[in-house]
Amino acid sequence: MIAGGSRAADGRRPWTFYLLGTLFAAYLLFLYGPMLVIYVLSFQGENGGVTFPMVGTSLTWFAQIFEPGQMANIPVAFGRSIALASVVSLLTVLFAVAAGLGFRRRFPGSGVVFYLAVASLVMPSLLVGFGIGLGFRFLGWDASLFTSALGAQLTWTLPFGLFAMFAVVNRFNRAWEEAATDLGASSWQRLRYVTLPILLPGIIGVAMGAFTLSYDEYARTTLTIGPLNTLPLEIYALISSATSPTLFAIGTLTTVGSFLIIGITLLWVMRLQRRRGTAVPHEG
Repeated sequence: MIAGGSRAADGRRPWTFYLLGTLFAAYLLFLYGPMLVIYVLSFQGENGGVTFPMVGTSLTWFAQIFEPGQMANIPVAFGRSIALASVVSLLTVLFAVAAGLGFRRRFPGSGVVFYLAVASLVMPSLLVGFGIGLGFRFLGWDASLFTSALGAQLTWTLPFGLFAMFAVVNRFNRAWEEAATDLGASSWQRLRYVTLPILLPGIIGVAMGAFTLSYDEYARTTLTIGPLNTLPLEIYALISSATSPTLFAIGTLTTVGSFLIIGITLLWVMRLQRRRGTAVPHEG
């Protein structure tokens, strides 16, 4: 009998194949089952609730998201989350790319600088937000979306951006830069036309990762956001006050939007990789 997914000599699969297959199916059910329930219940009828059985089907709960006068202003909170996540993503990319290129050469204190940059991952999220909120209050500054909340979220996204960018830069073949220098390219031309285009798929990955982490961040944001809520905070407030299938409709719409962004990004990266494969000759 051959271990893993290969077949035995008589063509039958070993019992371990079925055991591991069952475990994998259970994992998928545990992971995606609650999401499927939410998607189905978001189409609950007008007189339905947040549990089964379904009482007809309708788009009522989707329409309520956009109706004025609701207890939670979901469209406005969604716009704030998108704006904040976009700024966080941009800053994360700028810092991560600069750090990735800067750390290619060792310098005095590089180890200390690196561990200081990622130390925020060790601290509990609520304590980080609490510390930033207290700091702003001590200095007499008002907490707001693009000051304290932005800084709190950067403590979460920057370490992951650095890890990802370091992995991308470590795979970068510096012979391309040396060839550009030999051909007379300046430092700026080498960065613009050689280094950044080659690193672009990894940079897009860092941007998407930072955007996702910022978009659904709650713990570090709740104590630093000020009077204006982002989407996760608005949803939590809605859960605390009243529960209806509107919550499921919000989850369905945000999921569709997330998959749409991911799909567009993947198509973009695949196109870049395809163009690179046709433009760059194979080594050796």
